[in-house]
Amino acid sequence: MRYLFAWLVLPFVLTPIAYAQNAPPVVRTDHYVGVKSTVPAIAGDMTQIYVREVQQAGKPAPVPEADRVVLFVHGAGTPAEVAFDAGYHDYSWMAYLARAGFDVFAMDLTGYGRSTRPAPMNDPCNLTAAQQAEFIPALIPAACQPSYPKQLTTIESDWNDIDHVVDYLRSFRHVEKVALIGWSQGGPRAGGYASQHPDKVRKLVLLAPAYGRGSSSAPPAQVPANGAAFNTQSKKEFFENWDRQVGCPNQYDPAAANAIWSEMLESDPVGATWGPGVRRAPQETVWGWNQSMAAKLQIPVLLVSGIHDKQVSPAGVRNLYADLGSTQKVFVDLGCSSHNAAWEGNHLLLFGASLEWLTKGTVDGKATGMLQRGY
Repeated sequence: MRYLFAWLVLPFVLTPIAYAQNAPPVVRTDHYVGVKSTVPAIAGDMTQIYVREVQQAGKPAPVPEADRVVLFVHGAGTPAEVAFDAGYHDYSWMAYLARAGFDVFAMDLTGYGRSTRPAPMNDPCNLTAAQQAEFIPALIPAACQPSYPKQLTTIESDWNDIDHVVDYLRSFRHVEKVALIGWSQGGPRAGGYASQHPDKVRKLVLLAPAYGRGSSSAPPAQVPANGAAFNTQSKKEFFENWDRQVGCPNQYDPAAANAIWSEMLESDPVGATWGPGVRRAPQETVWGWNQSMAAKLQIPVLLVSGIHDKQVSPAGVRNLYADLGSTQKVFVDLGCSSHNAAWEGNHLLLFGASLEWLTKGTVDGKATGMLQRGY
């Protein structure tokens, strides 16, 4: 049985600011999709998955065309509304596609952003010992034993969340298929889902997708017990992780990074009260996104990798390109870019490549092969 209900709040209009006075305004609408969870800690419970919709304001009904529904799937740390709808200048990937005529959605998986967060995420004792130390004595008096000493979510529970949202969008917009865009851990999430559901996915765009070429096709016998149900990231850690991936002058705007971090804290009002303010994300058990699964992908796939990415190796993304079963596939080597390419100076090159791929199935006129942008 599918649980496909949603509550819609009143849409609001993003007023264009100085940099984009001629850009059409967009409307954002919040949806909550009911899911019968397969997350081990809450299996069988009804949860709510937050979905943000972005459309160009004044777009006539019915909207959109059958090939213009897009769903963004986030990575391991940043919720979708921050990852893909950043409010700084023209950094919203979602608004970029919406202004090109797409009906654009992004979802927060269980444990992220405005979606249901399982109770173990509210207990700092479920962090690693090293991360607990960051909150002593402000949040906890001393190191403590975890109440849930296992990884919290699984790739299978992610695929379950995605499937419910995809089915909701197919019904809501009366389309057979949607396009998926994934970033980082959104690679296994969106790519693995598309491999299993070619009847529901039209095209795929993956930025810096994680890939386990030789990983197991089957889940482990039990969820790994590593003593960490979730993790946290502070502003200091956020900037340090980004700065180690800078390889060219003015690669990113510190004002953009500060704005994005503020949005990160807004997405996690509980984590924002812990210590200096942190974002929380579940630890996940992953399997299946390997050479065998990649070979089953027959739909058009665009891969993008930043040359300075130190979180997901560009070489690994090239391996994924080689392993894809699709005959329509392009790899874009994006210059002066890190794992956070969507928030950096070359972000419009990334956005433009995704737009051409979604509309024409090409990048710079090519339907297959490897190319460079931003050099």
